[in-house]
Amino acid sequence: MTQPPATKVLVIGYVWPEPRSSAASGHVMQILDTFLQQGWDITFSSPAGTGEHRADLTSLGIREVPIELNNSSFDTFVSELAPDIVLFDQFMMEEQFGWRVEKHCPDALRVLETSDLQSLRHARYQRLKERLKASDDANDFSELFAPALREEFEFMADTDLAKREIAALYRCDLNLMISEVEIELLVEQFKLPRNLLHWCPLMVDAPSAPSPAFEDRAHFLSIGNFRHAPNWDAVLWMKTMIWPLIRAQLPEAQLHIYGAYTPPKATALHNAAQGFHVMNWAEDALQVMSAARVCLAPLRFGAGIKGKIVDAMLCGTPNVTTPIGAEAMHREQPWPGAVTQTAREFADCAVRLYKDKDLWMSAQSHGQILLAERYQPSIHGPALIEKLLYCQQHLAQLRRDNFTGSMLRHHHHKSTQYMAQWIEAKNRH
Repeated sequence: MTQPPATKVLVIGYVWPEPRSSAASGHVMQILDTFLQQGWDITFSSPAGTGEHRADLTSLGIREVPIELNNSSFDTFVSELAPDIVLFDQFMMEEQFGWRVEKHCPDALRVLETSDLQSLRHARYQRLKERLKASDDANDFSELFAPALREEFEFMADTDLAKREIAALYRCDLNLMISEVEIELLVEQFKLPRNLLHWCPLMVDAPSAPSPAFEDRAHFLSIGNFRHAPNWDAVLWMKTMIWPLIRAQLPEAQLHIYGAYTPPKATALHNAAQGFHVMNWAEDALQVMSAARVCLAPLRFGAGIKGKIVDAMLCGTPNVTTPIGAEAMHREQPWPGAVTQTAREFADCAVRLYKDKDLWMSAQSHGQILLAERYQPSIHGPALIEKLLYCQQHLAQLRRDNFTGSMLRHHHHKSTQYMAQWIEAKNRH
């Protein structure tokens, strides 16, 4: 009896994955690994240039095919590949290539990996900037941290970014959401059908080996890709407000800040005399995280869930963060460290965790429980495959039920097609 052909998956990436540089790329790699475990045939394409920390996909058995924006060569490529599933990595890729996929592979399941809700992150950034202009108080940002979903909707609803992003969600057959808070926002406020959204958080196995003990660790650590605006803002808040408060209580304290693509403006903050060390990129993020005693993540805005905090739990490193950092990560479970609203509270909690071994060990155990209960690949991987197969089997009905999506595809794809063809013709002359 002949085996049925393997499911063909085309992933169209906003960038080539760099899992050691960003949580978004790490999540893409976790999804790819889930597909590989099914024996699926995977092709990864991107119009982006190659970054210096990119993953070697070919070594995993994944084909790499560069593609171009506004170029009909993609039409030939996708027609010949004839994928069963097309996964768009970030909504901009659906905007660019969605109409071509629909035209040449109409029966392919179209899936969007959102990474985080970018329009939510952008709206929160605008609110932070307004708050910084209105007040020079760098201590208390609590009014930014826990608005009701209705307030979030009202900040987002008039923005171009929200209209673009949520239209892309409607146009796809399924959207992978990393945050349950974002699912509730989309369903309750933007009125998206819940069956268009699938919760797929970061998927990591709890470590089997014990992590270094309290006594064998030293220093505070902060980590994050500097190209990601929330990370740069967190560094600025630490430098100007939080770190001086920590040093006042722990005069010998040292903070090591790691991040890919460190810009000169970040390097300029390095000050060894203040114990404020900007360390550039970490070759092994888990190794430096395991050596630190406490992870600091003072995020004043952002969306999704935080890879740096999952890494801290993996390494048994308690963390101090804000409600933005903790959002959608723990539900009712105790937090593996502290969630704080002001710079003063942040510094006090960081110092307490650093000095109190019992408190530190309790926080570490909370992280291990949280990993096991919310981030297991053995739970989320099969759930993702089951959902994809269900959508494939019921595709015609799902599309019929999603009339808003088909209407948006009809109008958007026509206009995008004509614009792309005009750009391509212009580029030939």
